[in-house]
Amino acid sequence: MMHIPRVAAIARRQAPRLAFAPKRIGYSPILTRSLSAPASQVPPTPPPPATESTTQAAPIVIVKPLSRWRQFLQTLGRVTLVTILTGTGVFIYVTQKDRHPGEQHDFDPQKKTIVVLGSGWGATSMLKSLDTEDYNVVVISPRNYFLFTPLLPSVAIGTLDSRSIIQPTRYITRHKSRRVYVYEAEAQEVDPKNKTVTFVDNSPVKGGVSSTTIPYDYLVYAVGAETQTFGIPGVREHACFMKELQDAEKLRTTIMDCIESAAFKDQSDDEIDRLLHCVVVGGGPTGVELSGELHDFLKEDLENWYPDIAPRLRITLIEALPNVLPTFSRELIKYTESTFKQNKIDVMTKTMVKEIKEKSVVVQNAAGERLDIPFGAIVWAAGNVGRPITRKLMEHFPEHQTNKRGITVDDFLRMRGADGIFAVGDCTATSYAPTAQVASQEGTYLARLFGQIAKKEKLEQRLADLRAGPHTDETAREIENVVKQINKASKLRPFHYSHQGSLAYIGSEKAIADLPFLNGNFASGGVATYLFWRSAYLSNLFSLRNRFLVINDWLKVKIFGRDVSRE
Repeated sequence: MMHIPRVAAIARRQAPRLAFAPKRIGYSPILTRSLSAPASQVPPTPPPPATESTTQAAPIVIVKPLSRWRQFLQTLGRVTLVTILTGTGVFIYVTQKDRHPGEQHDFDPQKKTIVVLGSGWGATSMLKSLDTEDYNVVVISPRNYFLFTPLLPSVAIGTLDSRSIIQPTRYITRHKSRRVYVYEAEAQEVDPKNKTVTFVDNSPVKGGVSSTTIPYDYLVYAVGAETQTFGIPGVREHACFMKELQDAEKLRTTIMDCIESAAFKDQSDDEIDRLLHCVVVGGGPTGVELSGELHDFLKEDLENWYPDIAPRLRITLIEALPNVLPTFSRELIKYTESTFKQNKIDVMTKTMVKEIKEKSVVVQNAAGERLDIPFGAIVWAAGNVGRPITRKLMEHFPEHQTNKRGITVDDFLRMRGADGIFAVGDCTATSYAPTAQVASQEGTYLARLFGQIAKKEKLEQRLADLRAGPHTDETAREIENVVKQINKASKLRPFHYSHQGSLAYIGSEKAIADLPFLNGNFASGGVATYLFWRSAYLSNLFSLRNRFLVINDWLKVKIFGRDVSRE
């Protein structure tokens, strides 16, 4: 007996293979009768007529299993696709969240007020880590943004755009739980006796009120420092600094002005040599990195667009100490000097600047000889000194503030002799180097310290409420527990600096790194260290926005080169 599925299968095989529409298969009377008749009464089905389609054997398709390599590629493709989609989703979520902050609580009169002076490394690190739920916070700074100073030399040469390394302070404070008031103004006076700060609006556009005074409970003094000129004549009049964003932009304009003037028709050879000579004073990380960036600008861009005068451009680095980069290991100092020699960067050590004129700098070498060196552009990157407001604040505590380098603080970063004033960064006189790394760790420490102080004050208020209430055994146990917590919160840990290493770019896509390793240091230099230098600076940028902009600038320079236009 032939079952219906088998008959249907035979019918399908009998259908012409090239038919454009499937034919309807009907049951014959014999098949209809076979559904109800016994098996013995069903006549055998006659064989189908022989046709060309039935006489040919059906092709046998053998499916070979995928090789391991193809399986790996398929899996890799799926994983890559999922990773890209997930990363894109996270990127969109983070950027939209940053652009659309939520609502914030307003000032609470019952809470204490922290006034922050400055928007540099110390102040910004503190603001980023501080829980504003416990305090009212006010920020006063002449600039309404944070500046990533380690990349300033890249801005001066055009490797990076100036907007790529700044982060508006409100981008940080706007995401806090409680509103933070940010005032673009300059602090004029601090009254430690009455705990007030007077600040003024020094911008070109002023409103009806341009000066006011506010009280504080705690003051975070993070105003930074000015560039030290050591009283050398002509420094402020003729040299470019490398401290603020405007300094980098001014230097870039000056360098391009010198290059265009050197390319002017019928310019004398002596004048071309002078205009194309760039002098950098200061052999620290800033001066070394600027020299390296200048060399890259020469080799990668000027030789293409100014082929006639580019070979005559010279770079000279002047340092008063016996060697450059005094805080780095001896091996890295030698490596830097060797790289500079290969790049034809002149290094003059044991050389002191005596005077800077309009077109030349007077120096004295180790032999006591005075030299007059012509230049087109000169950069001063040597030393820091306290700001006038810092010296004015120190005058209130003549017995405790005797260090001319800056404010003296205790182990908890409290200004000695003052009540409620904390100082961080370059405005202080400590045993630590005046670096961004130190200021950043000090700011983060202060945020934790304020959190611990707020916790202690809450516990003390809780203790007062318990003692004012009914006295029961349960209350006595809770009072004992709260007292233990207060004692624990009262044990403030002093600030401890943890050195994470030092990095510096030296040109030709090479960098040096002096990193702590076990009980010693690990010194590294070269192209691989250059990649590490870039990744480290990217990770230290404060926002995803800055990271994206910096990476975009690096790619633009790699593909199109630096812009040689002059604003």
